[in-house]
Amino acid sequence: MPKFQAPKGMRDILPEDQVYWEKIKQVVKNLAKDYGFGFLETPILEEVDLFIKGTGQYTDIVEKEMYSLRTKGGDQLTLRPEFTPAVIRAYLENGLSRLPHPVKLFSLGPIFRYERKQKGRYRQSYQANFEVIGEKDPILDAQLIQLFFSISKDLGLKNLITQINSIGCSRCRPNYRRMLVSFYRSKKKHLCSDCQKRAQRNLLRLLDCKELKCIKIAENVPQIIDHLCDDCHSHFRSVLEYLDEMEIPYILNPHLVRGLDYYTKTVFEIWPDDEEGRQIALAGGGRYDGLIKLLGGKDMSGVGFAIGLDRMINLIQERSIKINTRTKPIIFLIQLGELGKKKSLKLFEELRRSGLGVASSFSRNTMQAQLKRADKMGARFALILGQKEALDETIIIRDMNSSSQETVPLSKVIAKIKKRLKK
Repeated sequence: MPKFQAPKGMRDILPEDQVYWEKIKQVVKNLAKDYGFGFLETPILEEVDLFIKGTGQYTDIVEKEMYSLRTKGGDQLTLRPEFTPAVIRAYLENGLSRLPHPVKLFSLGPIFRYERKQKGRYRQSYQANFEVIGEKDPILDAQLIQLFFSISKDLGLKNLITQINSIGCSRCRPNYRRMLVSFYRSKKKHLCSDCQKRAQRNLLRLLDCKELKCIKIAENVPQIIDHLCDDCHSHFRSVLEYLDEMEIPYILNPHLVRGLDYYTKTVFEIWPDDEEGRQIALAGGGRYDGLIKLLGGKDMSGVGFAIGLDRMINLIQERSIKINTRTKPIIFLIQLGELGKKKSLKLFEELRRSGLGVASSFSRNTMQAQLKRADKMGARFALILGQKEALDETIIIRDMNSSSQETVPLSKVIAKIKKRLKK
């Protein structure tokens, strides 16, 4: 057992796993650009009050999960537990509110939550986050769900399902809360300890508790979708019609509330559509029409969602989906002898700068070992630079398919390779 280990709930991402991370980040960046999102990078540390006010004082994130600290200067900061309040803070602070709206922003990076470690859930995890600020049209709710399915398709992930609900707005939710109070009045003592606290401070969270006894009680609870105001009802109907038009699979989940205070109207999560996968959501989000004003901006709409990259990669690996982002090198540079080694370093850089994919194993000395490596990597040509060639200012081009060889002047090797590639 090593003396030091990664902190509990955190882990190293090893070189053999990086191919998955490279692929998923590239897919996210490409599709974010296609959908018109600009990249925003926010600090890992933010003021504690940003998340207390933005996420909600009595949410699980704030009460149980944040990693907070006091700096030597007395500032109270927290490792960001989610992106949305930080993105809105950056939007307001940096004058992005003066841009034409909607403003579409995406972010990539780690989030930190102190929670029980389990499959697909880490205390340091990674998210891709998308926000659309300044537009209330329900087509944007649907387009964000479409964006997730486009990302999944490019990663080879199929058989996913959207769980969706509407949790109303400031006009229709107070009446629904009164109904919840009435429904749970005689049932409080049968709730789990967390839900007994939620009954006093965060009623909607009673609907998505994962404790079996709370699930059974919630089966008979009045459904908010039946008590929406006209505006929320119309908005939600439009979202579902857009999803139908795009043939995106979904189910209505009347108990889905997402558990963050800023959500209004549409909330959704996307899950693997199989029994084993129904343990943890791959992505989730919704509309937050009051958050910008709450954090000091104008009263305007917003909608967003986040993808759990760790969970996506776990699912890719479980389903044995092949990911190959590494292109085969065109050239493998073989060096022999001390002088060959010295000359090869400069040549390697010249080949790389010319746009030719090049690889090498500078620490290996024998021809056989280096040729074997070139063959394993699938190189088209091997360039052999030995002691004699270095003295003569020449180099050997070896065709890895036919094993034919040609000696050419070192100064003309790049032109020769490019000419062969054209043929």
